[in-house]
Amino acid sequence: QVQLVESGGGLVQAGDSLRLSCAASGGTVSNYAMGWFRQAPGKEREFVAAIRRYSGNTLYANSVKGRFTASRDNAKNTVYLQMNSLKPEDTAVYYCAARYSVTSDSLTDYPYWGQGTQVTVSS
Repeated sequence: QVQLVESGGGLVQAGDSLRLSCAASGGTVSNYAMGWFRQAPGKEREFVAAIRRYSGNTLYANSVKGRFTASRDNAKNTVYLQMNSLKPEDTAVYYCAARYSVTSDSLTDYPYWGQGTQVTVSS
């Protein structure tokens, strides 16, 4: 089964950028639908972005469309979330997830999860 480890979170100011990484082992990321989710304090975990298996096509939540870019590096078996023009409302723990099936924006469809990485955006 695939194991996922996120990194790259931190404390930034509004308008800054961050790139999150999700390194996979025990499975090939290109064979999985890879999702990015986030959970802010006191809120439910929500969909951010996803990368379709095989094609690598991407899907985004409306709240991040045009600011965030999900990508995949097959050689490194790693997926990324490039986050630009960050806003305080982007503050959350960010998780990557994997699903050995078609892409989904529902967190309950993903059986494999990383431990999360904290992103804090100050105003």
